[in-house]
Amino acid sequence: MNERYYDIIVSPVITEKATMASEFNQVIFRVAPKATKPQVKEAVEKLFDVKVKAVNTLNRKGKTKRFRGVAGRQSDFKKAIVTLEEGHSIDVTTGL
Repeated sequence: MNERYYDIIVSPVITEKATMASEFNQVIFRVAPKATKPQVKEAVEKLFDVKVKAVNTLNRKGKTKRFRGVAGRQSDFKKAIVTLEEGHSIDVTTGL
């Protein structure tokens, strides 16, 4: 049963913007492209034992980048911004 939750949540996003969002009780995850908001909410609540207030999702389109003069393309991915209830927190810097 737990494996299904690991398929929905791919990895935490650790960036400057994600660190600033943590001050507002938000955590950002990379999620499966087909994952819905209720699925993300259930997965986060079960895996991290926290109460989720809201989930916002966005699809980031892949960018075209050049490396050593050769054009390449980054893949598209879906992000979920999870807002936690007051008093709950997730430390994404440690492993699960």
